[in-house]
Order: sequence, then structure tokens, then C-alpha cells
Amino acid sequence: MKLINDHLAVRAQALPATGDGFVMLAGEAGSWRGPFASAPTRLAARLKALVAGIEAREANVFRAVLRPPGEGEEVLAARGIRPARFDVVVLIRTASVEAALELRESAAYQELAETLRAASRRTHQIVADNAGRLGDVDHSQDHCYLFNYFYADDRETLLKVWEYTAGWFQAKTALPNSALMRPVEGEPTDYGLVNHASWPNWCAFLPSLIFRPTFRTFVLANFKVNGVAAQPIIYRRV
Repeated sequence: MKLINDHLAVRAQALPATGDGFVMLAGEAGSWRGPFASAPTRLAARLKALVAGIEAREANVFRAVLRPPGEGEEVLAARGIRPARFDVVVLIRTASVEAALELRESAAYQELAETLRAASRRTHQIVADNAGRLGDVDHSQDHCYLFNYFYADDRETLLKVWEYTAGWFQAKTALPNSALMRPVEGEPTDYGLVNHASWPNWCAFLPSLIFRPTFRTFVLANFKVNGVAAQPIIYRRV
């Protein structure tokens, strides 16, 4: 891993990874106008009704609102990977990866997935484990939720870069939580890691992305020098 402007580097104050499993199902069903998303409300409501029948630790539906600045479109283009433009996401957390794999075969999940596929131009689904965390993401509040879709040729390098860029977010935006999802063996690796996190409101993070020069000179610069494509999207929970 290369580190640009290492005088700004602070490792994230991370907690031990959990044994949780995740099923993430994402779709391109609405439209984008620049960085702003318009996700279909009827579809989101239907998915919310269907996740109520899923037996898991948590099951939530999210609608995209905004794409903040990211990095790495040229990396994705060179690898033939389509950019993440998912405006609807279903995230299910289970007690283990084995439970997540089993859940994906259930009739309730198959109905959920088919409903999203039928309404979408493109879908993406993975079963993942927990590769790292800053804290548990609280889904009981009306917060701003992040899904950041990462790609790099070397996933170990990606993990190391995440440690330092997450440290920046902790220091500059008081990021309270993060759950790093890593596709398990045999799953699609278009996005080698997906980071899920939240802030209580827009003011907690958006000004830093716009007005803090170190967001570009440290965070985006280190993504670029290490060949990392970072595609953040902000969602609200349905």
C-alpha cells in the first residue's frame, strides 16, 4: 500500500470483526439526475412489506438519495466493471454466513429477489461476512446511510486503505459506526468490499466532503494511488 500525505494518516479505531453474515440485494430501478437519485417509492414499499416475512437479525430496505464524490471510474472501465448506480438496496443481517447462505435459498427471499429483478434494469446480490467494523450500524433511526462500493485488484490492499480513510472519517466527520462487508468465496467480486455506515444527519458529513481540502488530498488521493474505486451512495431507510 502507498500512503499519500502520510502526515494526515490516522488508523481507524476499529473493533473486532463479528461472525455476522449479510445478504445484500441491490437494484437499478429508478433514475439519476447528476448526483441525485429518484428511486421508485412503490417498489420500495413492496420490498419493505416482503422483508417483514424474512427471519433474520435485521432486514432493511433503503432508497438512494445522493452520490457524493468518489474515485476510480477509470479503474472500473479498465476492468470492464459497471459503476454502482443502485438506487434500491435490501440488507439482511444474519447470525452467521451459513445462515445467510441458507436464507438466500428460502422461498421468502426468492420472492423478494424476483420482485426487485422484475422492476430493475440490473441487480447485484452477494452473501458477505464482516471484514471489519467501527461499530454497529443503528437502523432504528432516520439517519443518512452509506453504502460504499469498493473495488481494487488486491483486496488486502483495499482493507489497509480502508483503515486509514476510515480514520479520516472518524476524525473529521465523527463517523460513529461502520460494517465492512466482504463477499464470501464464490460470490460476485465486482465490488470486493461494501462499507455500510451511517451519520445522524447531513450536517455531520456533507460539509467535510465539500469544504475540507484533505478529503481530496488524503482520502481521494489515497484511493487513486492505490488503484481503488470508491463509489459512495447515501440512502434513507424505507
